[in-house]
Amino acid sequence: MSGVKRFSDWLTKWFILVVLVWAAVNFLLPQVSLWAKGYTNYFLSIILFGMGLTLSLNDFKRIIKMPLMVIVGTVAHYLIMPLLAVLLCKIFRLDGMIAVGVILVGCCPSGTSSNVMSYLSRGDVALDVSIGLLSTICAPFMIPFLMNVLASRYVAIPTEKLFLTALEVVLIPICLGVAVHAIFKEKVQKVTVALPAISQIAILVIIGVVVAVNNAKLFTAATALVLPVVMLHNLCGYGLGFLFGKLMYRVYPKGFRYAQQKAITFEVGMQDSGLGATLALQAFAADPIVAIPSTFFSVWHNISGSVLSAWWRRHDDKHAIDADSDNGEKRSALKSPATVEAGVE
Repeated sequence: MSGVKRFSDWLTKWFILVVLVWAAVNFLLPQVSLWAKGYTNYFLSIILFGMGLTLSLNDFKRIIKMPLMVIVGTVAHYLIMPLLAVLLCKIFRLDGMIAVGVILVGCCPSGTSSNVMSYLSRGDVALDVSIGLLSTICAPFMIPFLMNVLASRYVAIPTEKLFLTALEVVLIPICLGVAVHAIFKEKVQKVTVALPAISQIAILVIIGVVVAVNNAKLFTAATALVLPVVMLHNLCGYGLGFLFGKLMYRVYPKGFRYAQQKAITFEVGMQDSGLGATLALQAFAADPIVAIPSTFFSVWHNISGSVLSAWWRRHDDKHAIDADSDNGEKRSALKSPATVEAGVE
């Protein structure tokens, strides 16, 4: 499996570049990925089955141990991103299926990439994973509900189709993955080495399909505003997520400290855009343009998340901010328990 691990590491390192090259290939040669148009739900199911394989009962116990923070973080995600999507559609005067696509990606659960970004920024990865897990489990119920409330003014929302598709590609694969993990335990670790590469290849297939089916519409006047809207959606999500964490620190300082504020920032701002693209292609099959915002989001939030996590780490090092500080106080690293015990003040 060492070869698989090396390939996985290489693909992770160059994933954004690979995505851009792959998108260009499918823009020029759409027939490359058109064959997979009817199978995107299966590819997403593979990703979420792999997610289930990495989960144990301890991951679910963690939600029970810190229910307030996990529930509050999940509620923040499902409030901020959908409402932000609606606001941006109004500001930029987006209409029709493009607006539906922007709102759809805003209604999706947290993206799994946020776990990596939280880790790189020295955030609370356990909280990040827990919020992501709960928001994903809630997705089959929250997405149809939010879409019906927020996007029905643009088009009739296929609520039942959204629910059944989300149930099929989210909840069932995760439950199966958790069950397999529970049965085979340590043996699963031999397989999980390949999961990052498998997930990224599946995401590439989905992106390829979206680019291929929208080949003639990808860069038109109708879609010209999608990229700046997606960028603002993601960046404002980070900003509002961080401000929400700061606000919650005032309410419950023991629970929403600096590391938790970072986790909530990424959990709010990063979306499961692969799920958004798949739901768009399945529930709005006659208008694949709905999947364009999710595809742009998929590429952009990995770029912005990497930049933000790297900046955060450098910022904390520059100002000697301890990873376990209360509220990101400068020079807190000099007053950590280890240095205090050593007699350094």
